[in-house]
Order: sequence, then C-alpha cells, then structure tokens
Amino acid sequence: MNNQFSLFSKRKFLPFFVTQALGAFNDNVFKNALMLLMAFGAASKLPFDTNLLMNLAAGLFILPFLLFSGAAGRIADAYDMDLIIRAAKAAEIFIMSSAALAFYFEAYGMLIFILFLMGTQSAFFGPVKYAILPRNLAKEELVGGNALIEMGTFVAILLGTIIGGILVGLEKATFWVSVSVITFAVLGYFSSRFVLPISASNPDLKVSWNIFSQTWTTFKVSHKHHDVFLSMMAISWFWFMGASYLTQIPNYTKTTLMGNNEVVTLLLAVFSIGVALGSLICEKLSAKKIELGIVPIGSIGLSIFGIHLYFNTPNLHVEELLGVAAFIKQASSLPVLIDFAFIGFFGGLYSVPLMALVQQRSDEGEKAQTIAALNILNALFMVVSAISGILLLSVAGLSIPEYLLVVAIMNIVVAVYIYYQVPEFALRFVIYIISHTMYRVKHDGLEHIPEEGAAVVVCNHVSYMDALILSGACKRPMRFVMDKTIFYNPGLNWFFRLAKTIPIASQKSDPEVYEEALRRVSEELDDGNLVCIFPEGKLTKDGEIDIFRKGIETIIEKNPVPVIPLALQGLWGSFFSHKDGTALSTRPRRFWSRVNIIGDAAWPAEKVNAQALEEKVKQLRGAHA
Repeated sequence: MNNQFSLFSKRKFLPFFVTQALGAFNDNVFKNALMLLMAFGAASKLPFDTNLLMNLAAGLFILPFLLFSGAAGRIADAYDMDLIIRAAKAAEIFIMSSAALAFYFEAYGMLIFILFLMGTQSAFFGPVKYAILPRNLAKEELVGGNALIEMGTFVAILLGTIIGGILVGLEKATFWVSVSVITFAVLGYFSSRFVLPISASNPDLKVSWNIFSQTWTTFKVSHKHHDVFLSMMAISWFWFMGASYLTQIPNYTKTTLMGNNEVVTLLLAVFSIGVALGSLICEKLSAKKIELGIVPIGSIGLSIFGIHLYFNTPNLHVEELLGVAAFIKQASSLPVLIDFAFIGFFGGLYSVPLMALVQQRSDEGEKAQTIAALNILNALFMVVSAISGILLLSVAGLSIPEYLLVVAIMNIVVAVYIYYQVPEFALRFVIYIISHTMYRVKHDGLEHIPEEGAAVVVCNHVSYMDALILSGACKRPMRFVMDKTIFYNPGLNWFFRLAKTIPIASQKSDPEVYEEALRRVSEELDDGNLVCIFPEGKLTKDGEIDIFRKGIETIIEKNPVPVIPLALQGLWGSFFSHKDGTALSTRPRRFWSRVNIIGDAAWPAEKVNAQALEEKVKQLRGAHA
C-alpha cells in the first residue's frame, strides 16, 4: 500500500528530510546541554537568577525569526532553494565550531549569544523547510509529507535531547558536547549535497535588507487569504504553548517533580514521542486529504490534558533529586507522564493539518514568504511566551504548575476565537465526528469531482444528513442547495448556515427565494466553487428517487460547468430519513448506517438534462436505498 513512508524511497524527499532532521537534532543537543549545564551544573557561575536566564536564552533564540524572517522568505522565493539549504548548513558548521570554543573557555555569555546565531541560521532555513514540500510533493502526499517532517523534527528533538542529557552527565561534558555538535553539523552539510535542485519560484523578486520593510511586506503577503492567516495564527499559538512547556520543563522537573536532569530528558522524550505519533496518525485520520475536522480535536485534547496536568501536580519532599528509576517508582509519576504524552499527541493532530492548509492555499511564487510570515508569527508568540514566563513566574510569583494551567485555559479562549473567525474548522469538526461515528462511509468514483474549478454535483436526497456525509467524503468544500423547509429545521439550521447552504423553493411557491437561490448559485460558480444540488427538491418519503426538477438545467444554462452525478446508498431507514414516519421522530430507527457514495464521470454542460441525470443517478444507486 502506498502510504506516507513510501516517501522515504524517493530522492525528492529523503535527503531533505535527513538534512532538516540532523539540524533539529544538533540544535537540541546544544540547547539541552546548555540548559542543563545552567540549571544543574553552572548555576553558581551565572550572574542572574536561573529562571530569568533560561527564559532570556529562549527569547534570544527566537528573536532572529522576528528580525530576519521577512528577508529570508523573499530570498527563498527569489533563489534556488537547494543552494539556500547548503549555505545554511555551512553556516551551522561555523556556529557550532564557535560554540566549542565558548564551551572550552566556559564563556556562558558567549554561549547565550551563540543561541542567537543558531536562531539566525534557523530563520533562513525555516522558509525553505516547509515551502519545499508543495514544490516537490503531490497534493495527496502533502499531509503525509508534513507528518513525516513533523515526526522527524520531534524525534530529532527527542534524540538530541537524550544525547544532550547523556553528554552533560559524562566526565569532560563540554568536550563531548563540542565534538558532537561539530560532527553533526558536518553530516548535515553532507546530506544537503544530495537535495535535488529546486529552482526559484519567483526569480524576479527583489530582496531588501531593510528588515522592517521586508517584515511588513511579508505580512501583507500572508494577509491575502483570511483562512490562511488565521491558520497561521493557530499554528503560532501552538508554538506559544510548546515553548511554554519546553522552556519550563527543566525547572518544573527540579522544583516540582524533584527530579534530576535524567527526568528532564524523560519528560522531553515522552512529549516528543507524543507529537511524533500524533503527526503520523494524521494521514490515516484524514484519508490523505487536508482534514480540518481533526484540528478542533487537537485543541480540545491540548486543554483537557493541560488542565489535568495541574491537578496531577505531586507534593513530594525528598532529600535529593530523583533519578529516572526512583521517579518512576513514585505513584504520582505515571499520570504526569501520560499528560505530557497526550499533550504532545494532540499537538501533532492540531498542527499538521494546519501547516498543510497554509502550504496548499498560499499563492504560487509566495509560499516561502508565507512560511516566513508564519515564522515571524511563531517567533513573536514564542517571545511573548518567554516574556509571559518571566512576568508570571519571576514577577507575579506563580508556580510553574499554575503557569501551565493558565496556558491550558488560554488555549480554550484562543480556539473559540479562531473557530468563530473561520467557521470552516467547526464545520469540518462536526462533519468529521458524525461521519466517523454514526456512519461508516465508503465511496467510489469521487475522483471524477475536479480538484479545482467550478462544477455542479447532483445527488439523490434521502436524509437530513446527506449534506454532512457528502461534505465529509469530498476533498473540496461544497456549497449545498436544499429545500428551504429543510434549511430552516430548528435543530439543523445553525449547521446549514455555518456551511453556507443555499435555501431554495419552487418558483411557484416562493419566487423570491427561488430567484435569490439561483443568483447565489451563479455567484458561487463564478468564484470557481463546487455546488451540490438535490434535484428532487425534497427528502424521499418512500425510499425511491423522485423526479428531478428542471432547476439544474436553468443553473447550467446560466453557468455552463461540468455536472457530476452521485448516488447515496444506505441512508433510507436511518433516524434522519422519512421511513415509517417523519424524520427525527421518536419512532425506533437506526442511528448507525453503512453508507456508500457512488460517483460517475462528469457530464459536459451541453449534455445536461434533468430526466437523463435522474436516470443516471437511479442507475448508480441501484436497488440499495
């Protein structure tokens, strides 16, 4: 079976995957080793409070993303991406060599400045990291490719964290850290030599080194599509949460869990494995398409387990810090580990579809700039995370568990705001839950629906759930036209409005509604959207397909677009159908149904005829109502 792991056999993906994973690994060997040395080994040599210095170091690593991402995004669109990758990896060798010297002289001020240089190198690599995927991968590979990159990044973080922690525990720790970071920088440059040539997407683009004007220009690019920009904000919020957890884990372990640096590594490992697993499962849950319905599931899980972590805070009194073996023996340890694992898992579910959406819906020739704008937002949110950590922990005096509780509650507020601004998230969530719980949906022939451009889908009308089921199965958003009596159903009207459904009535019974419906359908088709109509005009009352009305011919006469016939099987007799009485009544009916959707080749506009389409849909449905 062709799945996301088949990408590892392709040169268009593997060398780049290895290059970015080695970079993430090396960053975390260095960062974790430095943080552990400051928290456990060099605290007496530091001029400031450890909490303050750790949050300051985290902020300095992120600052270059604010300063240089605008220029980096335009460079990535204007020049060959493979050359940019190799230049960034060569810079990494120089930076890590400088870090080795700073370790030798125990120059911790210099090491914190090197974090800034690492951030600068990452800022220039970042736009290429995600803009390269839609250039190299097919649409059906995009979710899987993002999942593998996300998985690779967090596995690299995990391994880098573990190696960093192990190296700090060795005799002559700084020597071994230095050897490691230089070696992996060289390996990263070597793997970058195998990345396929990727030409500039916009070679005429002018690059300015005025960081303020470049940042402003980049932000204007990102504002072109409202749904893309709000998705970027949602991703940045995830990085705020991630930075809050990852930055506080060392001191949280030391002051709350009473664990040593080995326990820090364990928590980071559990968190990273969770993110990797959550990322990998996205392709299966989304059926190789960008499924926004799993994003709210991710945000709900983040808050549930974030709040649960607060109530699992142990109250330990020990004479010396616990190692991994002693920590695991504590009764309070398993709930904490489970919480960190699921925070990571739901973080993966949350972020992968959002990143794929940003890549797919941003304009060609501006993808790297859009990713650069995302990096600026990520950086801004992570700097705010560092500042909030300083203010709430060092100034307001909150404990670390209280601070993480505040973050989990804030996630609820942010999620509600984003889903209100972009109803597509909430809509897809409802569709996803219904189509994966009450119904088991199989489909055949949906590849006939064009991936882009205007088209009309016609289908038989069996139940109130028809629109949801078709929406869940189709890769593209659809605008539905349905009888106004169904549209105004008190229990479902909120959903139909959210889905921008178009109510219609017969021309004889309500000419104003009829004319307004045709006008809105024409607008949607003019905008290149997909419109689905139920030509019967009402739900079937006997399970049979009724006469198709002539409205379909009127629509196609005004907008001559392809028409794709579909047929629904398996919904007759469900709670939402009219079998044995009115739908939604208390009569005993089944809630669970096995549903088939069967599609056929698109009909050209000149061939469209209501009666002929009716016969085709009857043929597709067969005897299975």
